[in-house]
Amino acid sequence: MRIVSLLPAATEIVAALGFQQQLVGRSHECDYPEGIDILPVCTTSKINSDGSSSREIDRQVKESIASAASIYGIDIDMIARLKPDVIVTQDQCEVCAVSLTDVERAVSSIAGTETRIVSLNPAGLEAVYADIRRVAEALGAVISGEIIVDGIRGRMKWLSDRRRPDTERPSVACIEWTDPLMAAGNWVPELVEIAGGRDPFGKPGENAPPIDFERLQSENPDVIVFMPCGFRLERTADEATKLLANSRWRALSAAKSDRIFATDASSYFNRPGPRLMDSADMLADMIHGGKEDFSRGRWRRISA
Repeated sequence: MRIVSLLPAATEIVAALGFQQQLVGRSHECDYPEGIDILPVCTTSKINSDGSSSREIDRQVKESIASAASIYGIDIDMIARLKPDVIVTQDQCEVCAVSLTDVERAVSSIAGTETRIVSLNPAGLEAVYADIRRVAEALGAVISGEIIVDGIRGRMKWLSDRRRPDTERPSVACIEWTDPLMAAGNWVPELVEIAGGRDPFGKPGENAPPIDFERLQSENPDVIVFMPCGFRLERTADEATKLLANSRWRALSAAKSDRIFATDASSYFNRPGPRLMDSADMLADMIHGGKEDFSRGRWRRISA
């Protein structure tokens, strides 16, 4: 079986199911697990994010969407050469990865292809579990899919059960974009709940909602976790540090209590796959004062 994954989370799912050796192509963002980076790249981004501010990236994305232009390009010739039996993509977010429509159009242009397209739509944790099962079914590994889902559920339950029911839940603002300000949605509010916090901004299963600073100021959350979509830890830390240079941010309760954190969002919180278990663990440590994992480079405290 020959598999092309056009989504980082899908690549991790395929590998977790035991099919990493059957992967023959990837997206430009697929970088885990180890060894994936040697595979041919089948997509490109039309957004210039290197060196661009968050505001500029947001402008480019909105202009592309407004003009009905795709944010990502697909290398049709490469896919034709790879001759995949299965392509895994998504139809949840046109900003996150190539769209299902673009993939279908690309495949239809390859004469004689019998490629199966598996499209994921991970709006919340249950949808993530359903996506794992969907990929497993397409690869003929239904039992392995159930084992992975059961393992994730078990770890999430263990993490949730560690919290005493009579203890107060700290309010947690998860920031998915900094300019304009947006709170994380979809599966993130569920992760906050599992980790023992309370998310006053995002709603499970819904896309990231825009918020203004006045709303953030009014809620005055106990904890703020920065997880900008697609950003690694260093870029996230830089974004958070710039905001904390503003006296209004330093006046927030989370800043005063030194409970503002930056994360490697691209590898964890933005990827609806098996490593969401690790994301929940990280949130629990941040919310409840766990030890920072500098050696692993996944998150760090940002002091005002």
